[in-house]
Amino acid sequence: MQDNHRIKKTRSVVMLAFPGAQVLDITGPIEIFKGANDVLARHELANKPAYQLRLATHAGGLFTTTSGITLAADCSLAALREPIDTLLVSGGDGVREALRDKVLIRFIQRTSKKARRVASVCSGSFLLAEAGLLNGRRAASHWRGCELLAKYYPKVTVDPDALYVRDGKFSSSAGVTAGMDLSLALVAEDCGQRVALEVAKDKVLFMIRSGGQSQFSTHLAAQGAQSSRLRTVLDWALENLHQNLTVEMLAARAAMSPRNFARAFRKETDSTPANFIERARIDAARRMLEDSRAGISAVATDCGFGNIERMRRAFHRHMGVGPHAYRERFHIH
Repeated sequence: MQDNHRIKKTRSVVMLAFPGAQVLDITGPIEIFKGANDVLARHELANKPAYQLRLATHAGGLFTTTSGITLAADCSLAALREPIDTLLVSGGDGVREALRDKVLIRFIQRTSKKARRVASVCSGSFLLAEAGLLNGRRAASHWRGCELLAKYYPKVTVDPDALYVRDGKFSSSAGVTAGMDLSLALVAEDCGQRVALEVAKDKVLFMIRSGGQSQFSTHLAAQGAQSSRLRTVLDWALENLHQNLTVEMLAARAAMSPRNFARAFRKETDSTPANFIERARIDAARRMLEDSRAGISAVATDCGFGNIERMRRAFHRHMGVGPHAYRERFHIH
């Protein structure tokens, strides 16, 4: 492996937690940064670790997470003396109590002035907002908390569909595993794209997840339909995406009028038939782009888009990138 990024110094990364923090909010990002150290050592790209990792809480010592698992913090806030390069703030159900911890909030405020980067995971965005660090900035959070974040902190522009948001030195990520996506982006910034990509492969992660929190699996939606008649039609449609799947055709297979079918369909899937079919075609195209060497035109035809341009528009609507860019990012070589 060759990369233009050379590690000249070890950066201090501190994960800030609290009683009732979520385990994966803490361990997920830490594993990504540790993974970068491992990759650099494996390829002898650095004679020192890129990151020194520490877990800190208000009082230090043992604390219980949302799952009931007990973790041991390396140190208390008062014991953190060395300069902090990157401050990470975890989330979890305990964030409600953490918001009342004035010492914790003041620590975040004070540290943010000197730290090169400050980032939150999941509902940790509430702590950054309480510290006033997100005022006038865009932010992400767990989808369940986005409405409350916008309500209680109106100066923050909340993006409910973003996996993560980077606004200046401040970053925030959506729920749980999105903290790992953000951490990969931070590693790429420090150590280069190749290192971050190898970390992603080691952890069996996507390097970049296009699209947002609203992505869903059409197969799961089909399986969740309560009506067996509708479920049968959905299963058939998913196996025949190459056909011209009109509402009239689907309604006929369900032995319903198009109007009644569309009404029942929306009730069961919270989607129109046309939108469901388009998303199903995107899911099928994604799998072909990831796993096969079929040309873009062939993918468009096999998945029922008809032509490349129609598939390109659909990808941009739902994924935020076109099919060519998607293949470049996710194709399994």
